[in-house]
Amino acid sequence: ADQGLLVRTHGGAKATSSVLELPVDLRDTRFQEAKRRIARAAVALVPRERHAVALSGASTTAGVARELAHHSDLTVVTNSLSIASRVAPHPRLKVVMTGGILRAQSLELVGVLAEGTFSAVNIGTAILGADGVSAEAGITTHDETEARTNHAMVASARRTIVVSDRSKIGRTALAQRCPADLVHVLITDDSADPAELDRLRASGVEIVVVAAGEQPPTP
Repeated sequence: ADQGLLVRTHGGAKATSSVLELPVDLRDTRFQEAKRRIARAAVALVPRERHAVALSGASTTAGVARELAHHSDLTVVTNSLSIASRVAPHPRLKVVMTGGILRAQSLELVGVLAEGTFSAVNIGTAILGADGVSAEAGITTHDETEARTNHAMVASARRTIVVSDRSKIGRTALAQRCPADLVHVLITDDSADPAELDRLRASGVEIVVVAAGEQPPTP
């Protein structure tokens, strides 16, 4: 009820029709162990020195934000309120929020102000979530304004890491965050479509595969 996902009634609850998209922390809760392992693998690639990391809003990048608590001397640049709230309690991490228009559905700041913030800073590593990852369509998401903001993040980064569980590999969503040839590393789990991973490798993407840690459901 506090998240606006349902309305309490006497002795129960009913769904609300006002929510079109879940906030990051409540999105797809499948493959949690795989996402934790993907997050740890991503953080292992972040230099243990003064460094600027940009994080997009996504359930897997939220896991990356949790793991970054073990680092120090990092500046975290994000347009996601959820990501910022995870990082803010750790005094060794500096948080830079973009400006922009708040999308209540995803708790992300988007638009020209957000894009301007990313364009004004130098990012060492951008860590990007995805609704779809494919060699042909690149890294995609369901909202075009988020896609433009994420593209500005990638454009200002020296290196881009995409974190995505197997359910997003080979899928295509509405809007492109960035083409595959701008991705340096994709971290996914060992149940991802191997043919699509081969196509991504052929596009120049380095693939890091972690153990899923759980069995996919039987069809």
